[in-house]
Amino acid sequence: MSNIVKAASAAALLISAVGAFWMTDPGFAYSSAFDVTPALQANQNNNQNSSTVAVPVAGEAQDSANNDAVAQVDKPVETPKAQPVIITDEKGNSSDLDEIQKKADALRAERPQSASSLNDLVRNMPTDIALTAEQTCLAGAVYFESKSESLAGQLAVARVVINRAKSGRFPKSICGVVYQPSQFSFVRGRSMPRINKAGQQWKNAIAITQIAMDNSWKSSVEGALFFHARHVSPGWKLRRMAQVDNHIFYR
Repeated sequence: MSNIVKAASAAALLISAVGAFWMTDPGFAYSSAFDVTPALQANQNNNQNSSTVAVPVAGEAQDSANNDAVAQVDKPVETPKAQPVIITDEKGNSSDLDEIQKKADALRAERPQSASSLNDLVRNMPTDIALTAEQTCLAGAVYFESKSESLAGQLAVARVVINRAKSGRFPKSICGVVYQPSQFSFVRGRSMPRINKAGQQWKNAIAITQIAMDNSWKSSVEGALFFHARHVSPGWKLRRMAQVDNHIFYR
């Protein structure tokens, strides 16, 4: 019996020694004295109070990329404003091409759309208008070259001036054609004689100018580039087209 008690006591001492060893080994810190949970919680609190970088998981990263793509697509694209086109005539006068076109469109809308004769078309044309530089040059040429002739004769003269400006063989503007040296006898240097702008002949010239520039009535000498008075014979080797009133026209 005593031997059994002694053996039990020895076993108890051995178990106590082994337990003390386990509790002091840091690799087996399972007791509450060595619980690391408070330390982990304290470290987590410190991290929350410090600056952190959020790293999204794969799904969140994809959603963020999609949102960025949508933002890029939805962002309006600013279109650069178109710059005005400025043209300059032979006298150095500058004009905004868009404004000239708007004025021409407005005047065209006020004009008669059809007429039974050239006389009716001229009669219905507005003449109390502000002329552009090109219109002024053409009206001046019509006035001085053919103001005493029929409206058909005046239109023929106007068409020659316009045809020259478009041909590539003469200056590229109406004013350039009219003021080209040695072409029109009424031109004195870079100017015209005084015009009686209160008379009917000037009003007819304005009407013919609009008709010719709009090509709203065909002339009997379409395509002509030259003409001369009937009483002279310059001996041109050109194809004669027709005689209209006091002028003979050539291509």
